[in-house]
Amino acid sequence: MLENENNVLTIQEVAKILNVSTQTLRRWDRTGILTAFRASQTQPRRYHKKDVIAFLEAKPKEAKPKKKQ
Repeated sequence: MLENENNVLTIQEVAKILNVSTQTLRRWDRTGILTAFRASQTQPRRYHKKDVIAFLEAKPKEAKPKKKQ
């Protein structure tokens, strides 16, 4: 998905790439974890592809859950 030529991604595209909900992305935007931009106040959130790639590269690898015995 990140191979396309477009340098701007929608919130739905980023949610799919990161395997999170759009609500999580909105919360991350408000708290500065992964910021979006808008062309105007009424426009939907958009993300620069370079920011999403940097986020993926900086994100620590998640530990696998332990099996219950």
